[in-house]
Amino acid sequence: MPTPSRTHRRTPVLAAASAATAVAVLLAAGCSGGGEEDGGDRDLAAQALEWSECRAPSVGEGSGTAPSPLPGGARWECAFMDVPRDYAQPDGETIELALIRAEAADPARRIGSLIFNFGGPGGSGITALPSFAKDYEQLRSRYDLVSFDPRGVGRSEGVECEDDRQLDAFFALDSTPDDAREERIWVDALKDYAAACEDRSGAMLPHVGTVEAARDMDLMRAVLGDDKLHYFGISYGTELGGVYAHLFPERVGHAVFDAVVDPTGTPEQGSLAQARGFQLALRNFAADCVKRGDACKLPGSTVQEIEQFVIGLLAELDKKSITGLGDRKLTQSQATNGIAQALYSKEYWPYLEQGLDEADGGQGGLLLALSDSMNGRDQNGNYSNLQAANAAINCVDDKQRYSPAQAKAKLPEFREVSPVFGDFLGWGLIGCSQWPVPGTWDHPDVSAPGAAPIVVIGNTGDPATPYAGARKMVEALGKGVGVELTYRGEGHGAYNSGDACVRRAVDAYLLRNKVPAPGTVCP
Repeated sequence: MPTPSRTHRRTPVLAAASAATAVAVLLAAGCSGGGEEDGGDRDLAAQALEWSECRAPSVGEGSGTAPSPLPGGARWECAFMDVPRDYAQPDGETIELALIRAEAADPARRIGSLIFNFGGPGGSGITALPSFAKDYEQLRSRYDLVSFDPRGVGRSEGVECEDDRQLDAFFALDSTPDDAREERIWVDALKDYAAACEDRSGAMLPHVGTVEAARDMDLMRAVLGDDKLHYFGISYGTELGGVYAHLFPERVGHAVFDAVVDPTGTPEQGSLAQARGFQLALRNFAADCVKRGDACKLPGSTVQEIEQFVIGLLAELDKKSITGLGDRKLTQSQATNGIAQALYSKEYWPYLEQGLDEADGGQGGLLLALSDSMNGRDQNGNYSNLQAANAAINCVDDKQRYSPAQAKAKLPEFREVSPVFGDFLGWGLIGCSQWPVPGTWDHPDVSAPGAAPIVVIGNTGDPATPYAGARKMVEALGKGVGVELTYRGEGHGAYNSGDACVRRAVDAYLLRNKVPAPGTVCP
């Protein structure tokens, strides 16, 4: 799935949600540690936030309308918080982080603020929290619901790279080169992309990492007036939460990690796990199609035959693109991206089936719309900064820099794991090879001895953050900290799936401090 970062260890949890909008339109048409508050002599922890009515998101944040009122008429409020651009120079230049909140419905029983990160990295919390607010209405009874655009994202000093026209060309490129010429074109494109990021956002690139974002959250906790950080992290947000717990274990309050990133793996190991995860999700999709018999539009009476149909379709697109949207064509890279997008949620399997069927007939508009959604492109051709931020955060975090030769050497293993997604994820390893800023770690440290219990939810059918990552997170957090809860389901994440068992367990923990028994399985 082509993203500028090409590491694929972390992918946007919001993909499936944004897909719904895109499809509907189409169908209608670092430092570590620390005990004192950050902020130096200025005492940024004492700043007072000026909350006001939220405006509609900008193009860089994903476009759309201002958030609608909540049940009972409660309105969303937005504010900006000052943080050091460089925590090594706490009295130096500051940047602004954008925040959004909905105050607790029952102030007399209020616990504090519950801060959300919805993943990516690069997803805008300013746009995401209102979109998912109905899922968290029960939690709003006792918490102020709060989210934010992390540094480099959306409204918070968002990283900028190539313009819309350049991005259209970039995402259409063949990102799985078959010969020396195609390889040179792809490497040159990555080089141009990195140069554009440095040219337009060079001053920010060294300062958008996960460690800095975790320190921002601790400053946010203090500014919001909470002694402990109450946190709900999804997808990449689980890694961010784990890093926070490592830096500030004594400040962890109630915390939930859902759709869990394996914090112990290298980018190579993470990409291999995702290859397995997406292949498993595709096979589950195919099995559902087979089960429906003649009602399924795809050719094949077995899972293997449908899988071979998809492989064949992508091979044909590698030779020749087909009609897409307007004057844009659907290429092999965009088709694979669109397939992956639809696998983020079982709700979008019908769109995947329709998109594959139409592409087989030479019409690639639906798969292209799904790919656009993954890449942050709206129907007007405007891109959010989702993928620019994704690249910047991944590449300043991950120390590894894979060469084309190294990626090619690993392709057989990737192909064995996933004949559909293996090449794309294997070649994705070179995504940071041209990046102008060095990385920080081999993998994040999330060990958090002494932290309060953290509920860690793994989904057995999750394509983007495979189930095994939850157990790895529990082990890495340390004895007595991570509490594993298993959801036997499909799609990316568990709480937003609507499963009643998961909801009951998480709500009881967050609202009544009832920690689920380790090893609980839902449903």
